[in-house]
Amino acid sequence: MLLKNKNAIIYGAGGSLGSTIAKAFAEAGAKVFLTGRNLASVNKVLNEIVAAGGIAEAAQVDALDEQAVNDHVNVVVHNAGTVDISFNLIDTQAIQGIPLTEMTVADFTRPTNIAMQTQFITSTAAARVMIKQQSGVILSLTATPGGVAYPGVGGFGPACCAIEGFFRNLASENGPYGVRVVNIRSGGSPDSNVFKEAISANPEEMEIVLRKMKADTMLKEMPAMADVANTAVFLASPLAGKITGVTIDLTCGTTVGLNYRTSDSMEHVIKGNAKK
Repeated sequence: MLLKNKNAIIYGAGGSLGSTIAKAFAEAGAKVFLTGRNLASVNKVLNEIVAAGGIAEAAQVDALDEQAVNDHVNVVVHNAGTVDISFNLIDTQAIQGIPLTEMTVADFTRPTNIAMQTQFITSTAAARVMIKQQSGVILSLTATPGGVAYPGVGGFGPACCAIEGFFRNLASENGPYGVRVVNIRSGGSPDSNVFKEAISANPEEMEIVLRKMKADTMLKEMPAMADVANTAVFLASPLAGKITGVTIDLTCGTTVGLNYRTSDSMEHVIKGNAKK
């Protein structure tokens, strides 16, 4: 079990991705401390983990409240002894699909303001404990716009870039103490609630959107939530013990290069060669 005897705090554990990662951590042997503003949804995840034989605790914590986060971390340390993993997955309340020239300042800046506040609060709270331990892993999650220009993402793209920049700096400061800091850049998971709700509301439009998103990737597919969770388990484990200060690209190749023309181009080359 890759995470046996590890204590992991997850913020936003009641969401579809947060719960998937929490279950993966528990299955890998970690004791998972689930937090969220909605205790009912967090308790649901708790019950599912326990029913599957995992170990977890739940607490109502607002990850934008510095005092609440620090108090909870202190409780975890007091009861469990260590904080080995911290992963903040709360929603940044981003509005997308509106041109930047038509957005309000509030809608544009909200995702970055939320992201920077909550990531700073939770990451530094964990880091202070991990520095004393001389060990620990702090994880974060961004998306494709963190690495490539994408239209229509509003303030979400800049928020992703801000998180990735912050995590590089955090890693540089805390590396000497044995603390690893790594970001995962996902291409978006079609099986997450965000996508499911969008598909349910606009099935025909979302079919086109998803087709285009898949076409932009090198693998012609998108990462499922399980792919993100498996990557997180690996990065939090000793197997990734020398990985820090970087963003792990899980976009199926999108941020390396947009490949929506690849199939047509290759087909043209193959046909051309066949005629020779």
